[in-house]
Amino acid sequence: MATYLTDLGLVNALGAGQKAVGQALFAGQRALTPCDWVPGRQTYTAAVTADLAPLPDALSPLRSRNAQLAVTALTQISSTIELALERYGAERVAVVAGTSTSGIAEGEAAIKALQQTGRLPASYDYRQQEIGNLSALVAGFTGAAGPAYTLSTACSSSAHALGSAKRLLDAGLADAVIAGGADSLCRLTVNGFAALDSVSAEPCVPFSVNRAGINIGESAAFFLVTREPLLHDIELLGVGASSDAHHISAPDPSGAGAEAAIRAALAAAQCRLDDVDYINLHGTGTPLNDAMESAVVARLFGHQPLCSSSKGQVGHTLGAAGATEVALCWLALIESCAPPHVWDNSPDPALPELQLAQHNSLLLPASPRVLLSHSFAFGGNNAVVVLGDSRA
Repeated sequence: MATYLTDLGLVNALGAGQKAVGQALFAGQRALTPCDWVPGRQTYTAAVTADLAPLPDALSPLRSRNAQLAVTALTQISSTIELALERYGAERVAVVAGTSTSGIAEGEAAIKALQQTGRLPASYDYRQQEIGNLSALVAGFTGAAGPAYTLSTACSSSAHALGSAKRLLDAGLADAVIAGGADSLCRLTVNGFAALDSVSAEPCVPFSVNRAGINIGESAAFFLVTREPLLHDIELLGVGASSDAHHISAPDPSGAGAEAAIRAALAAAQCRLDDVDYINLHGTGTPLNDAMESAVVARLFGHQPLCSSSKGQVGHTLGAAGATEVALCWLALIESCAPPHVWDNSPDPALPELQLAQHNSLLLPASPRVLLSHSFAFGGNNAVVVLGDSRA
């Protein structure tokens, strides 16, 4: 059954909206800036600088930066969502959202105020930081009244949300799904990754011999997913998942779990390995991830499709990364350009050579085109999304 990514709203450190993000993406702009949140250390983060939409008063118990990021993205596609609500009825429009931070930043601020003043701020509500609040926020903001739930599987959260959206449509439980994710910067995640020695003191350089870790970013990306192309006819061809449970934070060096997710996604999409034209790599810039992922890609894709990691531009947006990077693939199909791999141009001789996209915006092949987006999370919780031109 055909499934369409019929419209897209997004905001990240490159900008807000399809046009702004696309221009910065294909120009190879970096949006990483110094951050002093880790005591005694420097790192870089990718903060959103665009103006964020306010929340309606009715949703004030859920007010947070994370909520504002989500609403900013959703506002961009409000007319398409309204069309779906009118066409199918609110009860037939579902919501699946992915996040890993929710409103933790507001919780941090509340605890600080409690320590300083002995009381929590009047504006603080525990629901702001409840990990499952994002789907309720999206449903409340858009008026969607179908099934609504939140997924939190670390860095694959919003990629799994797209897989869940497709299953809801295929099962006839909804006629449209608002699916994606949002994550906002907070000290908890930056310091948590620093405690794992996973953050880089410099802008991250995935697959470089000089790579030293990640830079954390923030983002929101939401699609309206439908069985018919209400606006754009880009297809969500398939989603594959695996859970290798090799280690709580390190990937299985054999890449068995990643390979299983790739093969499952392509099988669901009824595509072959050599059909793939471009891969958005998970590409965190950590020594272990990049070694595992490059080995898997080199082993499976003998025809050497174009590849790139967006994390040198927008950082690692954690629970929002899956939907954000599918969004960048969506823009690549719209513009017929491969996003460039932004790094220091210093290959690691210990890694297999990949065909990393250059800054000259290489044109993707003529349609039909098949693109992959990899999301490999903590605990070996892997998701791979396949999208491409309409087959109708």
